[in-house]
Amino acid sequence: MFIDIADIFIKSGDGGDGAISFRREKYVSHGGPDGGDGGRGGDIIFVVDPSMTTLLNFKYKRKHEAGRGENGGKNKCYGKDAEDLIIPVPLGTVIKDKESGKIISDLSSVDDTYIVLKGGKGGKGNTKFATPTRQAPDFAEPGMPGEERHVTLELKLLADVGLLGFPNVGKSTLLSKVSKAQPKIANYHFTTLEPNLGVVAMPGINPFVIADIPGIIEGASEGVGLGIQFLRHIERTRLLLHIVDVSGIEGRNPVEDFIKINEELKKYKLDLTDRPQIVVMNKLDLLYDKSYLDEFRKEIEGLGYSEIYAISAATGEGVAEVMKACAEKLQTIPVIETIYDVEDFYIPEIKQFTYDVEIDEEGVFVVSGSFVDRLLNAVDIHNPSHLRYFHKVLGNKGVLDRLKEMGIEDGDFIRLNDFEFEYYA
Repeated sequence: MFIDIADIFIKSGDGGDGAISFRREKYVSHGGPDGGDGGRGGDIIFVVDPSMTTLLNFKYKRKHEAGRGENGGKNKCYGKDAEDLIIPVPLGTVIKDKESGKIISDLSSVDDTYIVLKGGKGGKGNTKFATPTRQAPDFAEPGMPGEERHVTLELKLLADVGLLGFPNVGKSTLLSKVSKAQPKIANYHFTTLEPNLGVVAMPGINPFVIADIPGIIEGASEGVGLGIQFLRHIERTRLLLHIVDVSGIEGRNPVEDFIKINEELKKYKLDLTDRPQIVVMNKLDLLYDKSYLDEFRKEIEGLGYSEIYAISAATGEGVAEVMKACAEKLQTIPVIETIYDVEDFYIPEIKQFTYDVEIDEEGVFVVSGSFVDRLLNAVDIHNPSHLRYFHKVLGNKGVLDRLKEMGIEDGDFIRLNDFEFEYYA
């Protein structure tokens, strides 16, 4: 099954907690603190796996979490860092923030690797809180929480040549003739329900990758038929091989079909109409009036297309010549560099521990924010030594100065989450 879009949840690992520990040695009556720091949580890292061609794995596993760092230990032992979680994806995968739709990373090279979420930092052990006046701190710092995000994975196949055309014009038959790919082939529309890739390796030409895109019909750019699901795969092809059924057995006008397909490309993305195209008149074996080839060629040349070939994918007539033309054309076409606007990219918020101060309707000064959560997690408010450290941090971080600016007076109450106390300068 071919899956080219997947929504998943990712979370990096939490940092391990710092340890509260004191030396216990014979003949050392007052051993100092020796609690070690916690280990770092695991990162979430996406890497390109060239052997993958679909996002099918993510259909069954949608939640991906990295491990937590180990807690610190005694004797100043640091907790072990958690293993990073490596998530392999196919070449050409675009990672987007699901909420905003903005791009986090575009993995379009074989060796691409991207750290999407960093693991939480390990907390400091009580050794780090020792000072000349606080020689036996009995508190430590908790580990930093990991990050989490819902992301969308969008696969845009990377192929040199894209087979383009209405349903049932012979694209899959051509792919099966020139490569070892085995697409489903039958005489009805939309036989191909998913893109197929094949490698063209013929004597005398440089190998290249060719993609058979499901048939595009009029209105595909607005969601008609199957085309809109797969038009994105054409974006990165350097050359388009536009297949047209000139046999007339289905009662269609080949020139009108050619024009309609190019109109859909233009509606989907304007620059796709500038992509080099080789036009292929297919099903020669079913064409009764061969003089129509000259008529078709003349009309297509009038539209600005000069490279036009006649083939029968079914019998193989003319196929080698077209593949040779593709290989030669590719030598002159640079690799497609996808250009994004700055606004297209997701910019993560810088993780800062901040606080807000406001006065509620009862006149209580309420301090809130991530800084408060982290501070309260690190101390025991019922322990006098912890409270001394707590007040010192409030002073060092400017909270007390902010309260003074807001007019706090002795006897006023301060609330941090569920902890409320009276203020005295």
